[in-house]
Amino acid sequence: MQGAHGASDDRLDLELWERRLAELGQAVCAALRARNVDLERDSRVLRDDDGDSIFAIDVDAEELVLQHAEVWAQSGAFELICEGLEPAGNRSFGEGPSLARVILDPIDGTRGLMFDKRSAWFLGAVAPDRGPTTSLQDIEVAVMVELPTSRQASSDLLVAQRGGGARGVRRDLRTGEELSFIPRPSRATELRHGFATVCNFFQGGKELTSRLDEELMRRALGGWTVGKAEVYTDQYISSGGQLAEVALGRDRFVLDARPLIHRALGHDDTLCSRPYDLCTAMVATEAGCVVTDPWLRPLDAPLDTTTNVGFAAFANRELYAALGPLVLEALQTCGLGHGAPGGR
Repeated sequence: MQGAHGASDDRLDLELWERRLAELGQAVCAALRARNVDLERDSRVLRDDDGDSIFAIDVDAEELVLQHAEVWAQSGAFELICEGLEPAGNRSFGEGPSLARVILDPIDGTRGLMFDKRSAWFLGAVAPDRGPTTSLQDIEVAVMVELPTSRQASSDLLVAQRGGGARGVRRDLRTGEELSFIPRPSRATELRHGFATVCNFFQGGKELTSRLDEELMRRALGGWTVGKAEVYTDQYISSGGQLAEVALGRDRFVLDARPLIHRALGHDDTLCSRPYDLCTAMVATEAGCVVTDPWLRPLDAPLDTTTNVGFAAFANRELYAALGPLVLEALQTCGLGHGAPGGR
């Protein structure tokens, strides 16, 4: 098997890493389910890292990550990239040359989960270790585990290996019963009567983002039909969760142009999606979706905790072909420029 940069991956055991990531994700899910939900405790900011604020609920998951990593290290060296690790979100495990780079977001969607509003996701992916140049394009296995609220009774596991398609398992958290399924993205070729979102989560850039949203919808729908709600938005504060929604057929399109929006406003060092938030994009692409940077180029970024990354996700290739040119036109009309490769 050859990676995106051409080097051989023969020594990387993808089945082993898939099992490891799934077990860790399920352990994080179980630990969160077992805790006593305390909105005030879980939402306390304990520290601010280069990646994002670290909340009390994040730290609980960090401990599990380190425990599992120490066990994995007994059978081979690897580099772990994870928000909250010191120094700079990167740590070496094991003896000898590293064969793999493992990138994790133990809880993607912390803000929704810590207030018990909506599921977060455990995200994990593995690439052959090509040193600091290892990127999202090198990832060969990706695993997502849903981290549900205290009111939910099931959790989805989504997995993909490059070229092998995407698979899912829905687990009943009360009985342990599991039901296998294949993720099925929407086959719709337009946005009308479906969910399509331009991300606009936080203060800063909301006015320009809304202008971009309106410009894109005007082009996609031919104008506003007064008195009708034709396209719906879902501001799900979880990049992994948004990609899961597209892969599972619930959303048709997501555009996260925050790096471009913030740069247009004169700010480069802002909070946007990071590589660990998008490390499982391969689950969506292996399910049949198209995931690119905002300018429809291959989604790429180094495996780190600090690079800002924008993305566009389309449910299928036909929708990508129809909507993609309109995305480019809307970005140009709003004066957002081309940015750097990968949306960085």
